[in-house]
Amino acid sequence: MSPSPAPAGFPRRRLLAGGAGLALLLAGCTSGGSGQAEQDTAAQEDALAAQVPVQEAVVAAYGAVVVADAAFGQSVADLAGQAQEQLDRLRAAAPGATAASSSAASSSAPSSSVPPGPPAGGDLRAWLRDQVSAASTAHAAACVGASGAGAALLGALAAGLRGHAAALA
Repeated sequence: MSPSPAPAGFPRRRLLAGGAGLALLLAGCTSGGSGQAEQDTAAQEDALAAQVPVQEAVVAAYGAVVVADAAFGQSVADLAGQAQEQLDRLRAAAPGATAASSSAASSSAPSSSVPPGPPAGGDLRAWLRDQVSAASTAHAAACVGASGAGAALLGALAAGLRGHAAALA
């Protein structure tokens, strides 16, 4: 009997050699790009950190509503809790933001992001809806320049706050 012919296709040695070469090629490509990845990560954290005061302003607006009208504040307590959870997630994603944003928020948020409180005798619901909508728009705009998990987080914050605005309508 004659030996059977070798199967068509790649011989095992050629496949293994090609796989090893591909692994070396990929290792070479990723090691040279690590500096860019670090820059991208730092830029992403900076973009997220810039949004912390925006979300702090939303939490402050909910707090101002509670002070202005406890009954209305109680009716939006669930939304206020969600806004605080969103802020916590944002701070966790931008670890350098907690110290920097707290000082920036205390000095600039009351004067620029959130008025000192809702207008006396004004429509609290409309005022709060305006604050929430402005923050949602800011998060959505920042999402456009972000990528990966940062973009997903900012998009989720923007969508969540749009839901708040709809609930306040």
